[in-house]
Amino acid sequence: MTTVPIDSPPQPDTDTTADNRAHITHLYREHLSSGRAVMGTVLGGMLETASDGAWIFTDDGRRYLDFGGYGVFILGHRHPAVTAAVHCQVDAHPLASRVFLEPVAARAAEALTAHTPAGLDRVHFVNSGAEATEAGLKLARAHGHTALVSMSSGYHGKTLGALSATANAKYQEPFRPLLPDTDVVPYGDPDALAAILGVLGERACVIVEPVQGEGGVRIPPPGYLAEVSRLCRAYGAFLIVDEIQTGLGRLGSWWGLDGEGQEGVEGAGEVTPDVLLVGKGLSGGVVPVAAMVATETAYGPFSRDPYLHTSTFAASPIACAAARAAVEALAREDVVARARGLGERLLEGVRAVCAPYFGGLVQEVRGRGLLIGLEFTEERAVGELILELVGRGILVNHSLNASRVLRLTPPAIVGDDEVRLFLTTLAESLHDVARRVG
Repeated sequence: MTTVPIDSPPQPDTDTTADNRAHITHLYREHLSSGRAVMGTVLGGMLETASDGAWIFTDDGRRYLDFGGYGVFILGHRHPAVTAAVHCQVDAHPLASRVFLEPVAARAAEALTAHTPAGLDRVHFVNSGAEATEAGLKLARAHGHTALVSMSSGYHGKTLGALSATANAKYQEPFRPLLPDTDVVPYGDPDALAAILGVLGERACVIVEPVQGEGGVRIPPPGYLAEVSRLCRAYGAFLIVDEIQTGLGRLGSWWGLDGEGQEGVEGAGEVTPDVLLVGKGLSGGVVPVAAMVATETAYGPFSRDPYLHTSTFAASPIACAAARAAVEALAREDVVARARGLGERLLEGVRAVCAPYFGGLVQEVRGRGLLIGLEFTEERAVGELILELVGRGILVNHSLNASRVLRLTPPAIVGDDEVRLFLTTLAESLHDVARRVG
């Protein structure tokens, strides 16, 4: 599908005067984050005021093609079906009493489980990906799986439990001690996992991503997830597959564990987690929402006692309206297939643009679907390239657990004109960065 960028943004209800820009920066410095105020100034001091499709608009009338968004905007910004569902819910009943049964949450769960892997039929809605991780870890503990095993460079959130599984000392050190009895094994190494499970046995809870996003778009060897699943069954360990970033079409399949996202992989289709974590794209790019999805057996403790793990705003009608509409739009518009085809085209195009710099500035370009990483030989190059792209009207992301990797997570709705614009701009930006850094 080819989309045509709109010439002017939707009109937001906000002050966009020049004085307001300085005032907002001041408010960030005084009340939110002095660091974010500095970052905003470095990027030009613009205020993000509106969005539509693949575009974000700033207070000075400029527009930016969003190839970032940290994996949230698979449907783009303000998808009409999701936005309409949320408007309708706001007009009718945005938040629930939590006393009666609430139909929007039930229908959202039905819509989501229509597309989850077989056996994953129990849904616990939450407000964010980190909360989904917390719910999964608590559910594992309710079954006696108190020893946590995560993967090197894995990212699962920054709340206390989730941070214990996020293997990055930079984020962990200020908050130690974290959860006890935690081990980290190399990602993509089933032998290392087998060794630790041989020690921990049934006490273990293993958490893994099909492809590591914040870890720098690290793609494991073929058959890895199936082997992880087999090892967890063999040792009686509890398995959590974190698809907060990779699920709902991002990898060109509904889930990264669908045949491990590849055709012809030995052991494909044998990944049977106890828990699947869902987020980012579940929001439809409109209202934050995430979910922990579990098997009937695994979900037992939460099912029997609905007050064992609760949150006031979890499964709110407004969030669940967005979730249901997002899942239905993904299916109705065949977004998964579009993401697969677009991802193949983008990966080929990015590799062609980067080809002159391989062996020098660029170490590798890798990806699956619409999750693409550009790994550089120098960390400085990532920051320089981000600034160059922003200056030319393109937004991208760095990787929190891989400082030399620039990450692309564009919407599946981008069209031919936007692809050409991105590749042309990337080529120009790389040329300028190479002159300074390469």
